[in-house]
Amino acid sequence: MKPPVIIVGYDPRWPVLYKEEKRQILSVIGDRILAIEHIGSTAVPGLGGKPIIDIMVGVRRLSDAKGCIEPLATIGYEYVPEYEVLIPDRRYFRKGPAERHRHLHMTEVNSDFWESHILFRDYLRAHQETAQAYYQLRKELAVRFGSDSLGFTEAKTEFIERVVEKARAERCFGRKR
Repeated sequence: MKPPVIIVGYDPRWPVLYKEEKRQILSVIGDRILAIEHIGSTAVPGLGGKPIIDIMVGVRRLSDAKGCIEPLATIGYEYVPEYEVLIPDRRYFRKGPAERHRHLHMTEVNSDFWESHILFRDYLRAHQETAQAYYQLRKELAVRFGSDSLGFTEAKTEFIERVVEKARAERCFGRKR
C-alpha cells in the first residue's frame, strides 16, 4: 500500500538542500546540461508542501538525458523509465529515503513543461496570497485523497493551470509596458 500524501509547513532548510543537490548534480552532469532550477512548493519561500525537493534540469534535446543516467546513478539518482509513457515530455529520476527525497525532472529548456513550471514557481513567489491558497488546497486534497497520489495530483491541476495562465498574461502585459 502506498503511503498517504503528506503536506507539511515550510521548512527553511529546503533551499539549502536544493543547493546541495544542485552542486552534486553539476559535479556529474554539469557539462551535459543547459540549466538547473528548483521547482515545486519547496522552491517558494513560506509555502508548505510535500517534503520533496523537486529539481528541473534543462537539456537541449530530451535524447541527451540518456547520457545522464549513469552519472546521476553515482550520486544516488534512480532513473524510472516506465514514467516515459506517463510523462513523455520529461525524464524522471528519484533519490533518497522519504525524509530526504528528491525528484529530478529532465526536460528540454524550450519545452512547455520547462516554461510552465518556471512561470508557476515565480508567480507563487511574487503572489503570497495565491501561494497560501495553493497550500490550503493541497492540505485539503491530502486529507481527501489519502494515499491516492494520482488523484491528489489531478485534483490540483485546474488550480495550477489557472495560475500559469495568469502568469503568462502578467508576463505579456509587463512586456507591453
